[in-house]
Order: sequence, then structure tokens, then C-alpha cells
Amino acid sequence: MLEKMQGIVMKTQDYGETHKIVTLFSNKSGKISAIARGAKKPKSRMAAITQPFVYGVFFVYLNSGLSTIQQGDLTHSFRHIREDIIKTAYASYIVELTDKLTDSHSPDHYLFDQLYRTLDWIAENEEADIPIMMYELKLFNKGGFAPTVDKCVHCSGTDKPFAFSIAEGGLLCSRCKYLDPQSVTLSDKVARLFYIFTEIGLERVGTISVKSENKKLLRDIIDAYYEQYGGYYLKSKRFLKQLDKLT
Repeated sequence: MLEKMQGIVMKTQDYGETHKIVTLFSNKSGKISAIARGAKKPKSRMAAITQPFVYGVFFVYLNSGLSTIQQGDLTHSFRHIREDIIKTAYASYIVELTDKLTDSHSPDHYLFDQLYRTLDWIAENEEADIPIMMYELKLFNKGGFAPTVDKCVHCSGTDKPFAFSIAEGGLLCSRCKYLDPQSVTLSDKVARLFYIFTEIGLERVGTISVKSENKKLLRDIIDAYYEQYGGYYLKSKRFLKQLDKLT
């Protein structure tokens, strides 16, 4: 069946001398793999629409296995991402994480929208660490291992100050902090940011001013949390860490 859908190119793989296998994250069918015939030919119309991170409208013959891209119309090339090594690294990370934590043929309109908005932010702004953390936490929810960030994970209480516990899977109130001596006490503002990042869409964010030390704390906790519960090795994450060492 031929279906029209919006889609974001997550990755491509050469197939034969002239074709590509494209992993597409779509609004209508979720993640799908599809062959784009002739996409490796420089003059092919498929060449432009099958570049990494491209957003467009695709006409796809859907199958339970490998689908076929009949044609595509470019909506947003995200050229600025591919022209910048840092932006490319950020975009590669979020699409690889999306690929790992989503099932094929499982549409999620909200997540699709947030991925598009995060890519757009990366393309148009120099700083993208906050939008990326927001998207990561939403993906953790999709993957079924999101931390509890609106109340104490143990007693559901709200006694402050909260502490974040990797072992317990989220916030611990002041009465339950004893459960994890390794938990990290958070200021009220940082605890609130965890909730905002998890629950609020990027479209509702104008500018968020976060102190550099708080951003590092959030980043360190999210990284440690993923290492505990995520389970997937990410090449793009390793590359980002290498870039951090160089900059």
C-alpha cells in the first residue's frame, strides 16, 4: 500500500551500486526501513531526499519488512547541521538514541514532533545542550525507564530538598534520602528543571537560563542514569565525549 507521510532520515546504508537502505522516522508509521532505488546516483531526485537528518514528505510502499520509497519531496534539508561537525555530532546522537529506543512501525506523533523541533534547534542555535537533555528524557519515557521526577520515587512525598538517586530510579524526598547514601542532593531549581525537561515540549520553551554548574550536574546525572538503565552502546555518544575533550 502506498502511503504519504512526513519523515526524518535517521541513517542510510549503501545497497548495491546505486541504491540505499534508508531508516526513516515518520509521523504516520514510526520507524521504518525502506529501499531508495537509484539514491546513490548524483543526478537522482532520491539523492537529495535521502541525506542524513533531512525532513520531507515521502511516498512509501509499506511492508512489514523492507518498504520502498517511491518518491520524496524535500521540506527542510537541515543543511546547517551537516556543515558543522559539532551540530552533526549532536544530531547523530539524538537520532541514534531514537533508533535504539523506538520499535519499528510504532508511530508516536509527539516524539516525532519533538525530534523535528530538536533538530531545528540544533540547526539554528549554537547551544543545544538543554534541548538535547529535554529530548533524551522524553526518549527515556518512550523506552520505559524514565526517572520519577515529580515526587519521591519511594513514598510519593514532596518533602524538600529532593535528591536524585540512580539506584532508586529518580527523586528521593528528604525523609527517604537515607535509602541511597550515593544520591545527589538537588536545589529546588534543579529538581524543578528535571520535571520541566521531562514533561514540557520544546515548543513551549523560549529561553531557559541555567548556570553552567547546574547544566553539568544535569548532564552528569542523565549520563549516569542512561548507563544504568539504557543498555545500548552509542557510537555517537562516544564521539561527543571526544569532542568535549578537544573543545
